Amino acid sequence: MRKVLLLLISVFLFSIEIHAQSCNVLFIGNSYTYVNNLPDMVSQMYATSGDSFDYTMSAPGGCTFQQHCTVSLPYIQQGGWDYVVLQEQSQLPSFPMNQFMQESYPYAQELCSLIRQYSPDAKIVFYMTWGRKNGDPQNGQYYPPLYTYEGMDSLLYARYMLMAADNYTCVSPVGAVWHYIRDNYPYLDLYQSDDSHPSYFGSYVAACCFYTSFTGRNPHNIEWNGTLDVNTANIAKNAVKRVVYDSLSKWCFAGDTIPHDSTGIHIWNPSISVYPNPANTTLHIQMSDLNETVSLEISDMKGNTVYRQLEIKSDESIDISTLPNGHYLLSVIEGVRRYTKVITISHSL
Repeated sequence: MRKVLLLLISVFLFSIEIHAQSCNVLFIGNSYTYVNNLPDMVSQMYATSGDSFDYTMSAPGGCTFQQHCTVSLPYIQQGGWDYVVLQEQSQLPSFPMNQFMQESYPYAQELCSLIRQYSPDAKIVFYMTWGRKNGDPQNGQYYPPLYTYEGMDSLLYARYMLMAADNYTCVSPVGAVWHYIRDNYPYLDLYQSDDSHPSYFGSYVAACCFYTSFTGRNPHNIEWNGTLDVNTANIAKNAVKRVVYDSLSKWCFAGDTIPHDSTGIHIWNPSISVYPNPANTTLHIQMSDLNETVSLEISDMKGNTVYRQLEIKSDESIDISTLPNGHYLLSVIEGVRRYTKVITISHSL
């Protein structure tokens, strides 16, 4: 009986070891990352699950992606990272498109290229930040959408989704979770007194978001509440469950980057042609070598589905004349596979 009991204990411990996760993560960002030591919060959440989480943080105040191409290069060159988190300066992605495309977008591409050079198996995760509590009125005088939280936040959402999709990475949608909490729990303050940086609660929400983005697990599995009371911590976990965990595939453009998600978005299938891009009033789709019934969805950068066709032919023309100018995510769905790419609609072409 004693031998049988010891065998059962050994099998149980071996099972725990198999399911434990080990992560070596590089956080590249600035004060939104180092305030309240966000990486350490994630580490504490991993520890309560019996998992190992090691991190390095490169987060000088106000640092941009352009600066990180030099500042964080030694850390990238170390290699061996399981995950690399990329957080841009808090305002820059919300600036006018031409400025964003010159000052941020190409350096996001460069960082992704460097990471893949030195850590080919690393999963890259963009850290979607949030609009400031009352917008950015200082820059709003030059670019009116920034006058309000809603305007600034929607731009940050769109630009981070664009960078993630174009670089075949994932995004940890912290800003989207903050938006949910602002809408549903306005009495909980996510901000410090500067109306920009995260409060302790705001960072805890971000840490829950990263925990779920990294592990694919329900945030209610997190046993560490930090200094928060149980009810407040549960609000954070429930928000992350609703926004992130319940739709994991929405936030990933890199195949199997998010584990445990059988409906994940896959890298674009080369047998699918979509043209022209940018498009004016009509989008053409040609497909070959697809074995199942294929459907099509187009969603805006807020995740709202604006066009859906349940069955499309191998050669199809889509009327997009009623869709406003802007960037969209086009998804071709084949069984459990979802191939997604960014398209641009411009009626001035």
